[in-house]
Amino acid sequence: MKQRTPVLIVGAGPVGLAIGCALWQRGVPARVVEAQKEPHTGSRAVQLHPPTLRVFREVGILEEAERAGLRIRSTSYHLAGGRTLRVALGAENEPLMLPQEDTGRLLEAALERAGGRVERSVRVTDVATTGDVVTVKAEGPQGPEMIEADWLVAADGVRSTVREQLGIDFAGSAVPTDFLLAEGRIDGAFERDAVHYFLGRTGSVVFASMPGGRTRVSGAVPADHPVTPAGVQRLLDERGPGGIAIDDLDMVNRFTSQERIASALRKGRCFLVGDAAHTHSPLGGQGLNLGLQDAHNLAWKLAGVIDGALHPRILDTYEAERRQAAEQIVRTTHQFLKVFMLGPVAARVRNTVWSALETTGVLRRWFVPLLAGWRVHYPDTLSEGPRKGTRETAVRSRGLPSPGRRAPHWVPAPATAGPAGFRLVTLGPADGGTDRGGRALAQGSPVPLAHEHVPRRTPGFLLLRPDGYVAAGGTTPAELADVRRLLARMAPHDPSKTTGRGGA
Repeated sequence: MKQRTPVLIVGAGPVGLAIGCALWQRGVPARVVEAQKEPHTGSRAVQLHPPTLRVFREVGILEEAERAGLRIRSTSYHLAGGRTLRVALGAENEPLMLPQEDTGRLLEAALERAGGRVERSVRVTDVATTGDVVTVKAEGPQGPEMIEADWLVAADGVRSTVREQLGIDFAGSAVPTDFLLAEGRIDGAFERDAVHYFLGRTGSVVFASMPGGRTRVSGAVPADHPVTPAGVQRLLDERGPGGIAIDDLDMVNRFTSQERIASALRKGRCFLVGDAAHTHSPLGGQGLNLGLQDAHNLAWKLAGVIDGALHPRILDTYEAERRQAAEQIVRTTHQFLKVFMLGPVAARVRNTVWSALETTGVLRRWFVPLLAGWRVHYPDTLSEGPRKGTRETAVRSRGLPSPGRRAPHWVPAPATAGPAGFRLVTLGPADGGTDRGGRALAQGSPVPLAHEHVPRRTPGFLLLRPDGYVAAGGTTPAELADVRRLLARMAPHDPSKTTGRGGA
């Protein structure tokens, strides 16, 4: 028996759950199937950066996550010779430490509140695309099943069955080192709401505080390093500050990683997200955040196309945007790993350079936002025409972020939690020209658009996408007119489908 669904999501890890939540909250029914019989357990990916926490706010789980997790207030880089570079992160850059099993639990509960559920023990065996339908063969508790979907989202991990069935190459290579990972209780004098990087001349080790008084310890190790509590203690003694002793460990593992990006993130009506689309070194805690941002990027576009509010061409932007994001993160984590594994001579040079970066404030101004995820940016995929090539320089010269950048921190968050739409934020004196022009534009917008005004000395505007990235910006009436044309490009062919969707 064939069953038809608007969207089929394969994989119920945090990324699959997040996109399921986002679609259901936007009124799009999505089936979520998972091969495993039980929810994933273990802490796994634990570091959730601020852009991801904005996603949590949108799906309604931020307060619960804050109660269950631990905020990291600073990062300390301990250099050989005794100097410590302590960097206070600031509220806009502070990550939340939360075990992945808790993230999954909160997201699944949100999915159920929105009307969806996870179907477990359902294993996909074949995927075929024909015209406007994706046909999936699956084995479930009741036997074989044929599922037809308008769209398919593959969130089924590094060994993605969907990716293999679609014939998409997973280009890249293995990271040429093993890592030791341990979690439990350790005793010693160190700041507990911080991540500590010990950058010694003979090797490096990182440990980070976790909820419940636990600590995660990790480091690159040779193949013969013992995967035991004694091996963890040895790592701390050789590379740490001294005076750190293991009390009790819940887990000790060795693992490897890879640096790969799928050769295509979309094939017809099928999209790859999360580890099915990309994987990289774990240093910096970027992996789950990258996947959850895939979900955040895709959900509003897919929902808009399905409910007739957006032109299908909006889906063409997913590949270019998320490929650039993945390439940025893979490049950053690769360089971070190289810095982490330098030999004795190069390590001395590194430590001297890092001291200079801290003294000049570069660590705080540039490196911290990089690790926090704020510097991930997109190409300008929504604009077109002869002015597109010069728009970025012109907008940035006036102190506004260019298209494809994240909204600045001074832009207020949406007034209410829940899925966001397009927002036109005008700047300048209250009831000034930009304010009036913004109200008029929102009222006549061909796509759903909310308008708000932020009093500032200099007039201007920012058009923000539902995922918080800048779609357009400027200071002149001509540039505001460009916004109307940009919105028209995103509108469906039938303008009547958006009647009443605009608003001031």
